[in-house]
Amino acid sequence: MSGWDHVLGIDEGSTGVRASVVSAEGRVLGSAYAEVGQFFPQPGWVEHDPDEIWHRTQEVIARALRAADLSSGDIGAVGVTNQRGSGGLFDVDGRALGPLIGWQDQRTTTRCEELLANGVFVIPMTAASKWEWLVREHGGNTPRDRLRVGTIDTWLAHCLSGGGVHASDHSNLSVSGVYDFLTGGWDQNSVDALGLEAAWLPEAVQSSAVIGETSRDVFGASVPIASLSGDQFASMYALACHGPGDVKLTLGTSGMLDRNAGPALGAAPEGSYPLVLWALDGVRSFCFEAAVITAGATAQWLRDGLRLVDDLADLEGLARSVDSTDGVWMVPSLQGLGSPHLDTGTRALIGGVSRGTTRAHLARAALEGIAWRCAEAFEALAADAPPSVLRVDGGAARNDLLLSMLADATGVVVERPSAPDSAVLGAAYLAGRATGLWGDEDVASHFAVGQAFEPCMSEDERGERRALWARRVALVREAGR
Repeated sequence: MSGWDHVLGIDEGSTGVRASVVSAEGRVLGSAYAEVGQFFPQPGWVEHDPDEIWHRTQEVIARALRAADLSSGDIGAVGVTNQRGSGGLFDVDGRALGPLIGWQDQRTTTRCEELLANGVFVIPMTAASKWEWLVREHGGNTPRDRLRVGTIDTWLAHCLSGGGVHASDHSNLSVSGVYDFLTGGWDQNSVDALGLEAAWLPEAVQSSAVIGETSRDVFGASVPIASLSGDQFASMYALACHGPGDVKLTLGTSGMLDRNAGPALGAAPEGSYPLVLWALDGVRSFCFEAAVITAGATAQWLRDGLRLVDDLADLEGLARSVDSTDGVWMVPSLQGLGSPHLDTGTRALIGGVSRGTTRAHLARAALEGIAWRCAEAFEALAADAPPSVLRVDGGAARNDLLLSMLADATGVVVERPSAPDSAVLGAAYLAGRATGLWGDEDVASHFAVGQAFEPCMSEDERGERRALWARRVALVREAGR
């Protein structure tokens, strides 16, 4: 087979990076994953080492190629997808200046409140206020005309191309905080308020288009860099959620719900926000997004913080070892309540604990809490026209018990794809689309359901449980005041 028959997808997430080699039939021929560090130097701060991200990316690329028994010269296109809202600063030669600040980071909260009071809509979870902070704290020793800012796709495209590409796609830029949704360019008022300069900002490019080539020195061959996209949107593409009204949930560190809104942007449902889903062939499609801030991160806390299990794969078995939570409940707002409440000041609450409570009861209560948090966000996002199916991917979607609970809590069929790593697959699909390997219909035909979870809870019971859940969330919010 020629190089045009193989595409490399790269997915850089909050806790790790994955690379996968995908065939023309949409089959993963080789894949590799490596963890990347998260650092918490102060309460509310979340950082990454940009050089570590690049080194780990190179590592998984090499391992994925070996697993597929291919070399870099056999690859016809490279696609990159990434955690969005994270901000980085580097110079024109590619030297990182300071840390990469993670999307969950809250250090700019006060600054964002000042901006909001002056009519500039910038929130801490977006990249723009992080860029301002980085320039102030880490850019002082570099000539200003040499500074460059960007999201993680910008950093990886820069590294892959040997400095030849300084770009980000519309889907990532729509999460930057300085994007103009009407024009698809920069919101100059926000750019000026943050003291940013046009030369620092990445070029806005299509989500599926050749924007440059990899450097032979760093990749081993000159290969088209053919897609950049935010991870949630790459997942939507791979999950074949291509039509208006389609909804997917990615259960990763957080739980991200996205509803395809099509090419016309309307009013966002309660607690959600509009974003660019992707830009294809010169047309931008939009989506509404709702965020459950701590989903898989709750399971990680049970492992790392409480030592309930040594491996996340053991969590389901522990939770299944009891028939119920025995009255124990948890609202897993470890980093605040996201959609539909948008309350960053709350923290998690565990209740109903008795002398007979065991680690198994707590594990089951935590999974139930994740399911009900996702369900209330889903209900708000799709209240006017709920879909009959919710497609779910991400690391936590490997937990059958959690997906069964999710089906009961939402009342709709939950579908898990046969290929669980949708984001990296979407990055590859979008790159192959740009080089003519396949079209949207081909991608849709590649999608296959691995397992479907039917709701078993009655409507009456679901209503009662939903009302009880609402009272517990209200209690958590009151306790946070």
